[in-house]
Amino acid sequence: MEIKQQLIEGAKALNVQLTDKQADQLMQYKELLIEWNEKMNLTAITEDFEVITKHFLDCLTVQSSIDLAQVKTLVDVGTGAGFPGLVLKIAFPNVKITLIDSLNKRLKFLQHVIDRLGLEKIDCVHGRAEDLGKNKLYREQFEVCASRAVANLAVLGEYTLPFVQKDGYLIALKGQKLDEELAEGEKALQILGGEIDQIFDVAVPYTNLNHRIAKVKKVKVTPKKYPRKAGEPTKAPLGK
Repeated sequence: MEIKQQLIEGAKALNVQLTDKQADQLMQYKELLIEWNEKMNLTAITEDFEVITKHFLDCLTVQSSIDLAQVKTLVDVGTGAGFPGLVLKIAFPNVKITLIDSLNKRLKFLQHVIDRLGLEKIDCVHGRAEDLGKNKLYREQFEVCASRAVANLAVLGEYTLPFVQKDGYLIALKGQKLDEELAEGEKALQILGGEIDQIFDVAVPYTNLNHRIAKVKKVKVTPKKYPRKAGEPTKAPLGK
């Protein structure tokens, strides 16, 4: 089976119906990722099949925890090379997506992909989560935040929940360590106005990867003092 077909079939297994055009856009994204990666460090994964599985299908597991066809606004905090936000934009063009990253050169890459693919209703914003989370243009402005960041749940919550509106959701793509993070993480989420809604276990097609996805509901407004200043969330995680 050729790689584009594998992408379409793998997406289908995750309940995502990609059109031929969307699959072509993802293939073009893959080419640009590999090309730009030679000039700047975007990803350690550069082999075609692995980009398709460990990046694209991996990002599409978000659909297992929330129906993105019903979502209007989504923010990806710490998007890096566009995971999961840009992948979700291609698969769900109905969603208005904001990609946030603290590294401007990554955003230049993302803007190049957006322009080449002719994507609309998608913004790249340069800045740190600690600053933008206090900016009224972004604070509590999004129905969903989807994040594949490596920070543990307590730290991730402080970086992301300030962006989510009350009754919205944080979708945190995590690995097998989620259980150890939950004790501290649940306390931190509570302080920030969130609570665990559900945990999903999702297998990534064609791999032995198993995602644990924490779906966090924003049940009350985040107190004004969060997020704290740059560096503090990592140095002294909430909930300890």
